[in-house]
Amino acid sequence: MARQTNPIRPTTTEARALARGLMDHARFGALAVLDPESGVPYVARVAVASDAAGPVTLVSSLSAHTRALRADPRASLLLGEPGARGDPLTHPRITLHARAIFVRREDPDHHALRTHWLSRHPKAKLYVDFADFGFVRLIVTAAALNGGFGQAFLLTAADLGLPETEP
Repeated sequence: MARQTNPIRPTTTEARALARGLMDHARFGALAVLDPESGVPYVARVAVASDAAGPVTLVSSLSAHTRALRADPRASLLLGEPGARGDPLTHPRITLHARAIFVRREDPDHHALRTHWLSRHPKAKLYVDFADFGFVRLIVTAAALNGGFGQAFLLTAADLGLPETEP
């Protein structure tokens, strides 16, 4: 039997920069949660905007993923878009393992998040203040970066320049 090679590479400065760039430039991602009724994974496309503390999304209390996060705050967020050419699986992407924190409107952080959100998603001005919408901060606990063929890395929150606990 052939000896299997570990595909995970030692984390490099270039890997850290690529990972942070994927976070900083992402406008959309795939959010994975656990459905509280069935216990099976549920994935939703969400808009995102990262700041110094990590990714944030704006969710409606009517959505299945919001109900799931309220029941169990564990989530994963996949970021990274395939390029216009070539095999989509050769383009960089990152999966962030995170814990969701709901930001109340009266929290001091809310106004800054709203301003940042609208700078990245100006069309959200139509609904950002609706009563059923709110921000969720995703506190990153770990990440898996696929930088392209043969470029797999495991990263920590510190590797991404993020606080390792709630900001």
